[in-house]
This record gives sequence, structure tokens and C-alpha cells, in this order.
Amino acid sequence: MVEEGHLRVLIERVRPEIDGGRYPIKRVVGDRLAVEVDLIPDGHDAVGGALLYRAAAPVGGAEAAGAGGATGATGAAGAADALTGTAGGGWHEVPLERLNANDRFRATFTLSTLGTWEYTVVGWIEAFTTWQRGAKRKVEAGQDVSVELLEGALLLAAAAERASGADVPALKKAAEVVGDTKASTETRLAIALAPETALVAARAPDRARASTYPRVLQVIVDPPRARFSAWYEFFPRSFGEGGKHGTLADAEQVLPHVAAMGFDVVYLPPIHPIGTAHRKGRNNSLKAEPGDPGSPWAIGAAEGGHTAVHPELGTLADFDRFVRMARDHKLAVALDIAFQASPDHPWVKEHPTWFRQRPDGSIQYAENPPKKYQDVYPFDFESKDWRAMWDALTGVFLFWAEHGVKVFRVDNPHTKALPFWGYCLREVKKAHPDAIFLAEAFTRPTLMHALAKLGFTQSYTYFTWRTGRDEIIEYMTTLTKTEVAEFYRPNFWPNTPDILPEHLQTGSRPMFITRLVLAATLSSNYGMYGPAFELMEHVPRPGSEEYIDNEKYELKRWNLESAGSLRHVIQRVNHIRRENPALQQTNDIRFHRAENETVLCYSKQSEDGQSVVVVVVNLDPDHTQASWIEIDLPGITDQDRSFQVHDLLSDARYQWRGRRVYVELDPRVMPAHILKVRRFVRSEHQFEYYL
Repeated sequence: MVEEGHLRVLIERVRPEIDGGRYPIKRVVGDRLAVEVDLIPDGHDAVGGALLYRAAAPVGGAEAAGAGGATGATGAAGAADALTGTAGGGWHEVPLERLNANDRFRATFTLSTLGTWEYTVVGWIEAFTTWQRGAKRKVEAGQDVSVELLEGALLLAAAAERASGADVPALKKAAEVVGDTKASTETRLAIALAPETALVAARAPDRARASTYPRVLQVIVDPPRARFSAWYEFFPRSFGEGGKHGTLADAEQVLPHVAAMGFDVVYLPPIHPIGTAHRKGRNNSLKAEPGDPGSPWAIGAAEGGHTAVHPELGTLADFDRFVRMARDHKLAVALDIAFQASPDHPWVKEHPTWFRQRPDGSIQYAENPPKKYQDVYPFDFESKDWRAMWDALTGVFLFWAEHGVKVFRVDNPHTKALPFWGYCLREVKKAHPDAIFLAEAFTRPTLMHALAKLGFTQSYTYFTWRTGRDEIIEYMTTLTKTEVAEFYRPNFWPNTPDILPEHLQTGSRPMFITRLVLAATLSSNYGMYGPAFELMEHVPRPGSEEYIDNEKYELKRWNLESAGSLRHVIQRVNHIRRENPALQQTNDIRFHRAENETVLCYSKQSEDGQSVVVVVVNLDPDHTQASWIEIDLPGITDQDRSFQVHDLLSDARYQWRGRRVYVELDPRVMPAHILKVRRFVRSEHQFEYYL
């Protein structure tokens, strides 16, 4: 441990860092992580430093989770001791490069594998560079530097002791020349003050008194689907022939339709046995009629619980086949994991302490006043048997992961203990680092953010209710331009089986297309309750956002080949997303000023700058709207050159010049433009397009 009195460099403002390193940031495999930091030396001495990183960081167990569930900084004290020397213990390092004169530095490294990575920062005084600066000023002032040259020689000799490879003889030779009192001062100074000499010496710094950042930070590296995905939800039981309860084999017939529209995740509501006790009837009525299938979220019956398949859907072997068939169509299967139980769930009898007992001996069913869910028991996360319950619930994810499911939509995670999620998600990720978890939580932002920090890969959002231009811009700014962007990956859904928002209840085809375009281009992750959105089901239900004749409580019949379907528009939008890297990320978004408040304009650009897309949306579904827009695309609109924009929805092409452009959108034709920017470049003989 370096003595405190010998520390000369203060390390501050490491970014990215969440809550003092308590929680990890998030990236996907292949990303380059850029880390910035202030290295502040006392006085005017030169400073150097390194970014240290390593993969496969160790993680704690249930005890750590019980203390708060965080998965962030670990082992900082021990790591700090190791880092003051060379980068051992599996650590790799990258030199920090100065960004400005105000002590800001940056370095980057590539996250090449899935899992949890660690990183931290070390800083030290560059002794020879500091000496060189002082010696140069004395020479320029005409002062005698004979003693200074001897000091410089000692510093170079010490650096040679620490150096390796070809730097060793180079530094020894430099030390010999600079310290040679018989040589001319000019010869000695030529070596001593050469920039190359300082560079070689800087590669062998004296770290005996280096400062180490007191926290080792973490980054969770997820598969690419964590950043870019399109989800389609449907109920397998609604696709049986002749009005019968559908099976997983029947559901296989839907997979080509979903794949053809360009989705890559097919999401199924719970597929488990459904209880009969207090089974709900149509539209959540208290009394089920004969033949009513019940809610899939009333999980558990005599046939089994969370690791069983509903007998009317088929067997576990049938499910395995469904997963294989989906994979053949390049679709990942996402399962709904709802941690609640029907009164008939085997766990109710086997583990009664996992559920809250009321004073009259009954078990507390789920409530969200005025709503009552008599067919569902919530788990009691204050149970004395909490550890066994935690392991059993974690085992549900592990079970389905072994059957090929690596994507999970988690129902109402905000109503379960937060330390449990810290433990559960970490344990599953240890076994399956490619697992993805979508948090279905519509609650307070702080709680939604906490779930993301604890390990949820993606999160539902308030997009469903953001309809006005200013509120969309404000919301997107929060999601993409604050520290929220480091840990919260938004997944935009225009509808769900629980939510048919007012603007869709009263909406027309243009409104549905508008919400599709916004969801699919504002966020790189989006999804839909598929058949209902695709077929624009929007029966008004005043005072309620739930669908009438809700599929949660009855079998539906969907004609996916309906002439009025949106499937061709959905297919086109998904194709555009796949072909344009600019739309495969969320955070690099720029909004552009439109004079008409019913027109929203924004652009996205890929990291390499080769893909640029401008989206213009008419938020008025009933009237043609036009507007002048101030387009700010650095390197494009600030040049006195024409550029072409290609509307990928209509295939129309427009030539723009400069920042101020005019757009007009008739929602009856198409309420939006998705414009690929094509700049003009002059070849030897003619103008050519690129991008």
C-alpha cells in the first residue's frame, strides 16, 4: 500500500460510473468502452496514467445481494494494492491520453466477450517529463544546467531498470550520454530534451507512489440483441383449428408470419398450467363459464407450476420443438416469467410459508385496488424461508434456459424484493451470460431505474403514453442524454395485452402507423402485442385502457391475412431498421427544430458516421401538416453542397441543400418519412452517391 503522504495525483470524475461504482454500466459485446478521468497533480508536474481492465470478474453470492443487491464495485482495496505495480492478476492496461489542458484524460478498450468486466484507473507523476520541462525553461533562460543534466541521467537510469524490451538499451544509452560530463553540453541536451526520450521514459513510469482509484468499476457485456431487437407477442392458445384451444404445434404455424415481418423475438405469455380455483371468466369476470381457459398469469395446477407446460398446449418436448422451429426462422423465444401462483400451484401446499397468511387463516390474494386478482397469490418476500424461495425462483430461469430460452419478459418485477433481483439475475447471468431480461414495470422512475441497475437488460417505458412533440423530446432527452443511458435500455411498446391507450382506442390507421414508426425508430428495442396491433383492434372502452374481450381471459381468433392488416408496413419498417445501422442504437439521437408543433423531426447516426437517418413524423392523424425544419447534421448541412434524402417508406427521393428544409405529410398517404441521407461526392467524371 502506498503511504498517503506520498500520493501526488488526485483521481476524480471517472466516467462512466453509476452511483459511486455501486452498479455496473451496460454495453454489448464488441463495443469499445471509452473511460474518461481527471488526473490532478499538485503543482505543475507532468502526470501520466493507465486504464486497467479485465474480463470475468468475480461476483458475490446471496449474502452480498441481501446487503443491497448491488453488483458493482468489488474488491477495490485488494485490487488497488496490485495495480500500483504492473498490471498483474489478469489485468490489461491502456495508456491514458490527455484530452485537454484541464487534466482530463481518456482511454478505450474493446469488450470482446460476454459477461462482467472490471475497470479502474491509476495515475502517477511523470518524473522525467517533469524534469525535461524544467530543464528546457532553464536552457531558454540561459541558466547553467550542469547539475540538472546529472539529475536527468539518474532518472533515465532508473527508468531503464523498470523498462523492458528495446527500451532498456535505449534508456541506458540516453542515461550514459546525458550523464557524461566529458561530452559537450549541446550533445547531452540534444538527447535529454528530445521528445522521443521523454516518450520512452514515460513507458517505464515509477509506480511506487502511484495513486489508484479506490473503486473497481464493472460493466455487464450483453449479446447484441440487448441493444437491438424487435418483439412480437402472441397467445399460442388462440391459434387452434376449429375454435379449439391452440397447441404449441399450432403456434409453430405462426412463426413464418412473424419472421416474415422482420421480428427477431417471439414472446409468449406464461405457458404453464392454469389454476381452476377462483378462475376468472371473460373480461376478468369473477365467474368462469364452462370452457373459459382462465388467465395464463394464474400459474399452477395439479399438473405442475412454473417449470411445467399447460397440457392443452402440449408437452415439454413440444416446447423444445417450438424453440427449435423458432430458431430455424431466426427467432429467439422469450418467455413471460411471472412470480405469482394460483391457489392450485403445488408450491402453495409444499411451501405455505412462501405466501402471506391473513389473520383468518386465508392466504392474501393479489390486489391493485380497485382491481382484485382472486386467482393469484403473490409470494411473500418477507418469508422466514426466503433463501429457499429465492433459489426456487432463480431455478425457474435456469430451467427454461436449459431448454433454449435465453430471453425473458419479467412480469411486475417492481412488486418483488429488490435484493432478490440483485441475487437472481446475477446467478442466472453467471450460468448464462447471454441471457436477456425485460422488466415489465410501469411505476415510479426511481424504481424502474433501480431494477435496471440491479441487472435487468431492457425495460418497458412511458413511451406508451407520450404523444405530444415536446413530451417525446423531453422523455428521450432523459433516456439518452443523462447517466440513465449508461444502465437503462428502453424498449418501446405502443400496446400490450393490458394497455390499449386512448390514442389507439380512438385512433385510425395513420395513428397506428405513427406509433409504429415512433416506437421502432426512437428506440432500437421495441415490441408490440402483435395480432391486436397488426390488425388495429381498437374498440373504445371509456374509462379503461384494457382491451374489451381481452385475450387474457378467452380464446381469440385472428385473421392474420386480413386485407386491412398493417403487416406490410410493419415488415417495411423492420427491414429499414435492419438495413440502417443508425437505427440499431438508441442514444445517438438529435432533435431538429420544426416550426409546426405537430411535426416531430429527429436524426440518428451510426458510430462510424456512414449511416445517417432523418425521421419526420406528422403527429396529427387526421390532417395534412407541413413545416419548415432546421436540420443540423454536422458535416452535411453545414457544407454548401446538395445532398439527397431517400424516403425508405415510399421510395421517394428529395434533394436538400443547407439547413432549412420544407416537409409536408398527408397522414392518409403516410404520416412519416424515414429518410436515408445520401451525400454527393464528385468522382473523376461525375457525381456519385454514397451512404
